[in-house]
Amino acid sequence: MQTLKREEIQTALNEKKGWQTWWRLLRPHTLTASFVPVFVGTMLAIQQTSFHFLLFLAMMTASIVIQAATNMFNEYYDYVRGLDNENSIGIGGAIVRDGIQPKTIKHLAITFFVIAVLLGVYISIETTWWVGLTGAISMIFGYLYTGGPYPIAYTPFGELTSGTLMGTVIVAVSFFIQTGYVNAEIFLVSIPVAIFIGSILLANNIRDRDGDKIAGRKTIAILLGHKKAIRFLAVLYAVAYGLTFLFIILGILPWWSLIGFLSIPKAKEAVQGFVGKSSPLEMLPAMKSTSQVNTFYGFLVGISLFISFLFQ
Repeated sequence: MQTLKREEIQTALNEKKGWQTWWRLLRPHTLTASFVPVFVGTMLAIQQTSFHFLLFLAMMTASIVIQAATNMFNEYYDYVRGLDNENSIGIGGAIVRDGIQPKTIKHLAITFFVIAVLLGVYISIETTWWVGLTGAISMIFGYLYTGGPYPIAYTPFGELTSGTLMGTVIVAVSFFIQTGYVNAEIFLVSIPVAIFIGSILLANNIRDRDGDKIAGRKTIAILLGHKKAIRFLAVLYAVAYGLTFLFIILGILPWWSLIGFLSIPKAKEAVQGFVGKSSPLEMLPAMKSTSQVNTFYGFLVGISLFISFLFQ
């Protein structure tokens, strides 16, 4: 029975050996949470100043490797604490299914952090060392998400932390390194981005609610229960789209940003994908849709800003 379940998981996750083992370790479906805020922040910046490609590339790479390292620390510490096993859904499976040594995952995560530090040094030299400090704080929180004596992942503050740091902070920093300043409008525009990023983690916690509860976590999904957590996800989406429309009306975002609403069907699909489902495997498509909502919304809004720049 257990062997069959494992085979079902491997089929559902399309797990293959070789280089794909390392690719899965990065949890690539979540990495748009790094791409979107840098893209949106940069597209906001080009409305005001010239485009600095190397700074954009460095910021994008640093953001992605920090998140990838965070994912690796997550996999390492969840294994160490006994939360993950070969039947766990939503992990890279490098340790429990592919047999990679835990210390290898930990060392690789540290290496990614070193790369991020080097990129941060370059960005700081070109701008200000306050950017480096902000990056260091983000890395610390990335580690503390599952590392340290009091992991953030075991509290109800995971969604708020990830949304704020990966959404608002990255959007603001990406804008700042291009322009040299930030303003209130940048923080306002970052709020829907932060909500969509936080929603990815909420969806993850809805899927993993039963296992997380046994492990002693107290996530929002656990505190609300399955049905209310799904309703909360729907409310977050409604707030994000409502704020986007408000910002368009107020002129904070261009009318072109209405194309961002083309992502609504995917948001509906994500919410409905959790309804009536009980096992993590059944909720896997909904989790994928949640990541796609962030991808589609962020890409479309970023493109709308670029189009606005072309026609200004």
